[in-house]
Amino acid sequence: MLHIFLLAHLLQSSFAQVSGPDYNPPDASNGLTKTSGGSVPNPQWSNLLGNLLWFYDAQRSGALGPDNRVPWRNDSSLNDGKDAGVDLSRGWYDAGNYIKATFPLSWTLTSLSWSAIDFGHGFSISNQDRYLDSTLRWGYDWLINAHPSANELFVQVATDNDDDFYWGGDQGIPTNRPSFKIDMNNPGTDAAASTAAAFAAGAYLYNGGGSLLNDAYSSTTLKNTTYADILLGHAKDLWTFSRQANQKIYSDSVKEAQSTYPSSGLADSLVFSSLWMYLATNDNSYLSDAKTLFNSNDVMGKTVVANWDSKYPAVYVLAAEMEKKGIDVGGSGVSEGERWCDSANAAGGAISYTSGGLVWWEGDSQAASLNPALNAAQLCLRMSQLSSNDGKKSTYVAFSNRQTNYALGENDMNVPYVVGQHPNSPLNPHSALAAGGNDPNNIDSSPPQEAYVLYGGVVGGPDQKDRYFDIRSDWPETEIALDYQAPLVALAAYYTINNASDPFYVSLAQGSKVVPEGQPTDAAFPGGSGGGGGGLSSGASAAIAVVVVVVVLAGAVLYHLSPSFLAQFY
Repeated sequence: MLHIFLLAHLLQSSFAQVSGPDYNPPDASNGLTKTSGGSVPNPQWSNLLGNLLWFYDAQRSGALGPDNRVPWRNDSSLNDGKDAGVDLSRGWYDAGNYIKATFPLSWTLTSLSWSAIDFGHGFSISNQDRYLDSTLRWGYDWLINAHPSANELFVQVATDNDDDFYWGGDQGIPTNRPSFKIDMNNPGTDAAASTAAAFAAGAYLYNGGGSLLNDAYSSTTLKNTTYADILLGHAKDLWTFSRQANQKIYSDSVKEAQSTYPSSGLADSLVFSSLWMYLATNDNSYLSDAKTLFNSNDVMGKTVVANWDSKYPAVYVLAAEMEKKGIDVGGSGVSEGERWCDSANAAGGAISYTSGGLVWWEGDSQAASLNPALNAAQLCLRMSQLSSNDGKKSTYVAFSNRQTNYALGENDMNVPYVVGQHPNSPLNPHSALAAGGNDPNNIDSSPPQEAYVLYGGVVGGPDQKDRYFDIRSDWPETEIALDYQAPLVALAAYYTINNASDPFYVSLAQGSKVVPEGQPTDAAFPGGSGGGGGGLSSGASAAIAVVVVVVVLAGAVLYHLSPSFLAQFY
């Protein structure tokens, strides 16, 4: 079946199929401009959404083509995949360096498609449909190439050893960039299922599927049934691959992923994928799988963080959306979604709050504090429209607003943590592409000032004391990454529809940015007094940030499948 879809795909362009006006980020000083009309779309929310999508253009790899909007970017990594006889040249660089990784990418694409499904009208009224389409196609087209046959999926390009000791622009990237795959002999249940979910979410979107939250939020501008069929073909094959191959964590098969993006389990990816597969196909066999998976002890009752390696909270909210649409997933979606959002709103266990109000997951937030908070904000914002309890609705709205406002400047530093959005925004994101340097041992001074503004880049975020040092080598705070962006895209699209008031950063005075005393105390600066810092992290900087998450997770057995769980399918 797959070759048919690949042939059909030759007729498709990797570039946007939707027209619209040009958009390029305004200068950061525009973030000081107050708006006065009191109507939607508020131009500041529209600009924020536009900048967030522009960031994905800045991270592109391969031949950039005629729609390149980033004047300082060049064609790069044109030989990626040639060692394996496939074209993996395009796609995105995952974070501050130059690795490509399918497992976190699949989560990012699912999240972006889910945002377009639930809040598509926000992209339309802000004139970002064209760039949403281009962004999604750039990612999905790479995944299509990474899945050259039914039981074969490339999951990584380059390694931390190849990538980590280069600090320079896109024209000098080391050429030793091996490709790594899973197949029937070296399976990866989680990566295959997660990528199937991404393809299925895209298929649902491009087939014209409406918002799962509110019909008024829907947009069919991106509808393209030919492209939807291509994506669905890949989703079906990968779902079957994930079920028929030996059940195994992909990073146990691809050892090189253990130092970049290791997985800690299978259950979350399987159930998340089965839900999306049903939505994309309306095939009850997938719904039957979803019910069995969702209502197991391996899935229910968790209070874990939401991210690319922990999809349980997203499972609860997606199941709640489906229940509200009259789809029976076992009757626990709304209750599980509420339970999880209630836990995020109440300190206890691994969850606490900084004095400034940022929700904090111990063992996860240390690596990139804003990512868990923004993922929670966009999930609980959805739950605010699904709960039948008015008290919970208002609590979830307040929680989501607080986390979003914190990220946009309502914090102790007076910093909107989006590069180029405001004069107080971070100036030194950990990005080899944007920095313009060449000395991996002294990246804070190579060069002293970032060469290019990486508009829209969401940085890792502050520490547990609400301090942000804006030091380029302090990758836990200053790293940018594809998945860091994704939840704020959802939130910005929602507020573009629903909020006529300016984002919080507009109220910040230029020059009010607070510079904390001392040094960071984190994995890049152990001890906080001159230990570490100045150069690249040991191992890929983006990778180590997520490795920290996996290593310190208490009770990691919760993420692994029990024998009884697997036995349900054999």
